Amino acid sequence: MTTEAHTQSTEVAAPTGVILTDVAAVKVKALIEQEGRDDLRLRIAVQPGGCSGLRYQLFFDERSLDGDVVNDFDGVGVVVDRMSAPYLAGATIDFADRIDAQGFTIDNPNAQNSCACGDSFH
Repeated sequence: MTTEAHTQSTEVAAPTGVILTDVAAVKVKALIEQEGRDDLRLRIAVQPGGCSGLRYQLFFDERSLDGDVVNDFDGVGVVVDRMSAPYLAGATIDFADRIDAQGFTIDNPNAQNSCACGDSFH
């Protein structure tokens, strides 16, 4: 029984999905309200490419695909397909609204390299 408890605490400590910051959740919720629909969720997908090895796609989707990983952040559904999930474990999605940067940003500990071109992060 002690071994099982230890195993459970190890699993809980490991990041299992994406993290949507409060600021990003508010922005996503506002964008969905602008669409006038209540069936949309934020879908995040990863494709190979870009200078860090990963290219991200963020879009609103009403579909449910087999194997989707769904997380709820204050009423905002975030969906990751099963192929992208391992690449996004522990990634943080934020929203920047500053003079030097505007839009959603992804801080992904799984990215191989970082770069200044920005292709991999939009």
